[in-house]
Amino acid sequence: MTSSSLPDSLIATLPGSAYTDPGVFAQEQERIFETMWFCVARASELARPGAFRTVDVGRESVLVTRARDHSTRAYLNVCRHRGAKLCTERSGEVKRAFQCPYHAWTYGLDGKLVAAPNLTKMPDVDRAEYGLAGVAVREWLGYVWVCLAENPPSFEEDVMGEVAGRLGDLESIERYDIDNLSVGRRITYDVKANWKLIVENFMECYHCATIHPELTEVLPEFADGYAAQYYVGHGAAFGEDVQGFTVDGSAGLDRIPGVAQDQDRRYYAITVKPQVFINLVPDHVIFHRMYPVAVDRTIVECDWLYLPHVVDGGKDVSRSVELFDRVNRQDFEACERTQPGMSSRLYAKGGVLVPSEHHIGAFHDWVTERLGGAQGRFSPGSPCGG
Repeated sequence: MTSSSLPDSLIATLPGSAYTDPGVFAQEQERIFETMWFCVARASELARPGAFRTVDVGRESVLVTRARDHSTRAYLNVCRHRGAKLCTERSGEVKRAFQCPYHAWTYGLDGKLVAAPNLTKMPDVDRAEYGLAGVAVREWLGYVWVCLAENPPSFEEDVMGEVAGRLGDLESIERYDIDNLSVGRRITYDVKANWKLIVENFMECYHCATIHPELTEVLPEFADGYAAQYYVGHGAAFGEDVQGFTVDGSAGLDRIPGVAQDQDRRYYAITVKPQVFINLVPDHVIFHRMYPVAVDRTIVECDWLYLPHVVDGGKDVSRSVELFDRVNRQDFEACERTQPGMSSRLYAKGGVLVPSEHHIGAFHDWVTERLGGAQGRFSPGSPCGG
């Protein structure tokens, strides 16, 4: 059945090859993950000069650190000498410099080449020119974002603009003071599914009544199948008997002071393409970052953020963590169940989206456009086809 012959209630999805073809994934790495702003770390993880974290962005390993002037810096995690990976640890701290374990080329926190065996005998080597390759970096909402593009797109338009487009304005998210919240819990999920399946799942709630009994108890309107992201500025209301965003609907923790009255007892979900999901509730924020590592595997790192005194005081956050941890596991199990079907001959031309999922079609159009246009892009024999 072609898309032109579908009933008006249905629109076509991407074909199965978009989720299974390594060639498509390679194009996504090059044209999406390596050209857009990509969230890599909580800024508090880089609290002191020398603290660092390494993250894979597309096909590159990126080293993010705090310089001696307390600015955030990001570099390609590659030694300029012979290309060895500079830091192999996922995170850590150095005193003054990064030293390559291969030939001991040494770089300051500002990226400058500061030492190497026999370097003094090579006066023609410019220490700045042969320093680490810098990567554009920004801090927002208490997170570090990087962009590998030679000419990065506008952060204000591409990142902040996505949030403003979902909530209606930036003031709505600023009231949660996310920069100054503390990480109360972090859970990392290894999901055996394509990153787009995870995005699509997060964007819709047609599945909520089927697989999210705890969530629909807290947010009854989700049982009707319309996700909060379907409407600009809309937040899903808590059930009348629900006291807090917890697994059993019991009272939550201390409310974030800046949250407005019309935001109280409401849940907001935001997708920031290509790999960030933000959930806002009155007493905490849930911040997801996806790291696509293969066409059929995605690492998802999820932070639960609370007021600092809640975390420092050792208050019990388990009931709020358990609610969305269950939601995540239910979602990721569904994505993993869907991934094999993408290889089925039945899905060669894709599936369909019902009206409450039609906004996912805009995401599919966006992916197609980023990969160079719709004509032949996912068809057999094309540069991205399977």
